Amino acid sequence: MVYNSGDMDFSWLPERVSKPRSNRITMVMDKGLSLREAEDLMSVGAVYIDYIKLGFGTALITPGLPDKIDLYRRSGVEPYFGGTLFEIFVAKEMLDSYAEYLRESGITVVEVSDGSYDIGRREKLSIIDSLAKEFTVISEVGSKNKDVHFTLQQWVTMMTEELQAGSVKVIAEARESGTTGICNEDGSVDNELVSALSERVGAENIIWEAPDKCQQAWFINHLGPDVNLGNIAPGEIVAFEALRCGLRGDTFSLLLPG
Repeated sequence: MVYNSGDMDFSWLPERVSKPRSNRITMVMDKGLSLREAEDLMSVGAVYIDYIKLGFGTALITPGLPDKIDLYRRSGVEPYFGGTLFEIFVAKEMLDSYAEYLRESGITVVEVSDGSYDIGRREKLSIIDSLAKEFTVISEVGSKNKDVHFTLQQWVTMMTEELQAGSVKVIAEARESGTTGICNEDGSVDNELVSALSERVGAENIIWEAPDKCQQAWFINHLGPDVNLGNIAPGEIVAFEALRCGLRGDTFSLLLPG
């Protein structure tokens, strides 16, 4: 990682591996950026961002989508469509059409989720296995319904099964609001659940949704600066990277001796 150091020695700053990365993954949520906004984002954030999710079903109504996808890919960032769009196509029994839409759009990463539509475990695993033969699959575990709660064993089983079926990473649901799934309704992180999943599934296999700065700081302080985090706001990407590097008060202790 190259810092703006000039002739100064900043070797004490944490090192960062180049892309493609298997950990320290950052996923940004694009909820409708214009092409100009996307260009601005890439000018400062491309080196930090691994994936950019075109949230929900916005891909279908975003003007200039092909140009934006091309921009992201040329910048070394992999775009993909939100899981809600995938679920809509599945609900309409149009999975083959969805795969064709991905090909036509130049999308090589696909999110497989069931947070809004109950696909069924066997079908979801079968879809992951099928899509993984052609695409890079990232699957999401957890419900968008705040009244749906899974036991720890259910979380572990679902994540493990989906990784075995072909997902390269599993996303732990928290929504763009950060108030469901691995997070409590007040936005705090479910410490016990996250700690257990980190141990039993492997933190390196999970992308934790953490849209709020306090959540991001919690994950970095508890799981380390190389933790995989998602749903980062585009306008916060440099500030978020500062958290990873211990350059904000919330994670300042990362740079202290011992």
